[in-house]
Amino acid sequence: MTSVASPLPAAAQTPAAQTPAVNSPANADLDAQFVKLSHDEYEWRMGHMATTEDSASAAPNAHLPHVDEATQEKKLAHWQEVLTQLKAIDPTKLTQQHAEDYAVYRFQIETLIADQQFKTYQRPLAGDTSFWSDLTYMTGGNFFTVQDFENYISQLNDFPVYFQENVDNMRAGMKRGFTVPKVVLQGRDLSVLSAITDTAEANPFYKPFLKMPDSIPADEQAKLRAEASAAILNKVVPAHKRVLDFLRSEYIPGAVTSIAAYDLPDGKAFYQSQIREYTTLDLTPDQIHKTGLDEVAKIKAEMEAIRSQVGFKGDLKAFNDFLRTDPQFYVKTPQALLDRAAWTAKEFDGVAAKYFGRMPRSRFAITPVPDDIAPFYTGGRGGPGIYLVNTYDLPSRPLYSLPALTLHESAPGHAWQMPLAAENKALPAYRRDGYISAYGEGWALYCERLGDEMGIYHTPYERYGMLSYQMWRAARLVVDTGIHSEGWTREQAQAYLLDNTALSKHEVTTEVDRYIAWPGQALSYYLGEMDIWQNRHRAEKALGDKFDIRAFHDAVLQLGSVPLPVLDARIDRFIAEGGKGPYADDDN
Repeated sequence: MTSVASPLPAAAQTPAAQTPAVNSPANADLDAQFVKLSHDEYEWRMGHMATTEDSASAAPNAHLPHVDEATQEKKLAHWQEVLTQLKAIDPTKLTQQHAEDYAVYRFQIETLIADQQFKTYQRPLAGDTSFWSDLTYMTGGNFFTVQDFENYISQLNDFPVYFQENVDNMRAGMKRGFTVPKVVLQGRDLSVLSAITDTAEANPFYKPFLKMPDSIPADEQAKLRAEASAAILNKVVPAHKRVLDFLRSEYIPGAVTSIAAYDLPDGKAFYQSQIREYTTLDLTPDQIHKTGLDEVAKIKAEMEAIRSQVGFKGDLKAFNDFLRTDPQFYVKTPQALLDRAAWTAKEFDGVAAKYFGRMPRSRFAITPVPDDIAPFYTGGRGGPGIYLVNTYDLPSRPLYSLPALTLHESAPGHAWQMPLAAENKALPAYRRDGYISAYGEGWALYCERLGDEMGIYHTPYERYGMLSYQMWRAARLVVDTGIHSEGWTREQAQAYLLDNTALSKHEVTTEVDRYIAWPGQALSYYLGEMDIWQNRHRAEKALGDKFDIRAFHDAVLQLGSVPLPVLDARIDRFIAEGGKGPYADDDN
C-alpha cells in the first residue's frame, strides 16, 4: 500500500502555534489565569456567532448576532486585547495539557484577528456557503422545550436586521473592490428562492414545527406554530426577497471580474493570511505550488499502474474520459446512490474495531443535498450527525469514487472525527467545538487512503477512484495557488483538473468555482494528510513491533482539531511514551 510520505516544505511550521516543552514546570496560578481568559472569551465569542453546518445540533440562542461594522470593530478590539493578555503568559510555564490548549487557542485568536483585519465579513459567502443558506442549519437544532421554540422564533424575527447588516457589509466590500468574483456568482441567487414561499408550512424554516415533542401541550404547540408562521411570513420571507433583489440588481452586476486573490485589496497579504488560516503553516504560494506539482507526478504513476492493470489501451486522459462516460459506473436514481453510500458506511463499521480503540457515541444520517443548493454544491459533505450526498446530475456522480467520498465525509472521516472531539470532555469547549481545516480535512483525506488497507476498495476502478480523489487534492495545491498567485484563468484551472483526475466536468466546474470564491481553503486537505502520514511513518519506524494502529489513531483523534505543529508534538509524546494510547480504560 502506497501512502503519502513526502516531506512538507521547509519552514512550514508556524512558531506561534508550536506546542511548548511538554516537561514544563506547573504553575497553578498561571494555569488558572489562562483558563479564565480562554473560557470567558470563548463564551463571549459564541454570543457573536450565527448557526453554521458545524453548530447545527446546539440549542437555539435567543437572538441572531449583530454583524454590523461597529460590532465588527468591537470584536477586533476585543480579540486584540485577548492576544495581548495571551502574550503575557509564558506557555513554557503552563502544565502540559494547558500548554497544548494554549497553542490551539492562540492560533484561533490570531486567525480571528486576521479575518477581522482583512474584513472577510464583507464577503459572507464562499464556494457553496452563504449567510442566508447557513441559517437553514438552524432547523436541525435541538428543540425539546417551549423555551427552545421561543428562542428559535425570536431568531426568525431577527432576520430582517441580520440580513440588512450583511447586505451593508457586502456593499462596503463592493466599494473597495472586495467581493466574490462575478463569474462564480452566476446562479447563486437561486439558493435564496427556497425561503420565498406563499405559506409558512412550505418554508424550510418551518421544519421544527412539523413534529413537536409530546411533552409540550397541544394548545401551547398551536400558539408556537402561529407565532412561527407570522415570523416566517412577515420577517423571513421579506428578508429573503430583499437580499434576492440586492444580489440581482447590485451585487452580481457589480462584483469584481478578476478571479485572483492577489488582485483584491492588499491581495498578497490577504492570500498569505488565508494560507496560514487553512494550512496552519507558514508556507509561500510558490512552495505550495511546487509541492503540488511533485505530488501530482507521484500519484499519476499509481494511476498509470491501475490503467495498465485493467488493460485499457489508451493514455491516462483517455482512461479518465472512459470513466466519465461509461454507463457501468453510474446509477439511474438518487436512491440508488444513497444506498451505495450506506453500503460503504456499513462496510467500515465491520472493520472499525481493528483500526480504532475509542469510537464516538454519535451516529449519522445519510441524506441528499437540498435541491436549492445542489447544482453548485460539492459532491458530499459530512459532519456531526449527517452525511450529505449530492444526487443532482447523476451522470456526474461515479460509483468508483463513492467509497472514498463516503470514508471522507462519514466514518471514519468528518462524521466520526467531529463527534469524537465534541464528546471529549477532557478538552475545553473551544477545542471540542472548533474546526481547523488542515487537521479536519487532512484527517478525512487520510481516511480515504486508509480505506486501501481496510479493504474498502473492491475493484481496481474503486481504488482508481480513491487515487483520483488523492490527485484531486494534490492538484488543488497547484490550482488554488495558480488561480490566486500565478495568474491562471478559470479555464486553465478546469483543464488541469480534467487532465489529471477522473472528476466529471460538472464537478470540475463547481470545484474550480469554489476555489475561486474561497482562497486558500483547498490547500488544507493534502498538506494536512501529508503531515498525518509523516507522523504515522515516523511512529511506525520508532516503535517497531510496539506500534499499534488503534493507539495511533486514538492519539490523533483525541486532540480535537488542532494546528499541525500541535499534532506533530503530540506524536513526539506518543513515541516517547512507547506508543501508549490516550485512554486508560481502553486496551490498545
